[in-house]
Amino acid sequence: MMDPVIVIAASCLVGLAVVAFALLRAWHEWLDYKRQELERSRNAARLSIDTPEDQRGAVGAARIELADLRERIRKLEAIASGVEL
Repeated sequence: MMDPVIVIAASCLVGLAVVAFALLRAWHEWLDYKRQELERSRNAARLSIDTPEDQRGAVGAARIELADLRERIRKLEAIASGVEL
């Protein structure tokens, strides 16, 4: 007859294989989702027709966003170093 330890070990291996397969499948699905998201954003960028005024507005918005991100990074670095703002 089979030893109970062998049965438990085999069950654990099968369970681990099932979980690993499910995680691998989820990872591939997530990558496909991100690829589709990138394609949609590329297609939207190709289809949009910007006038020079719109481009200036986009540059200004990008600068504001960059400044906001830099401020957030500065605050996070201050928190990490223990400096009170």
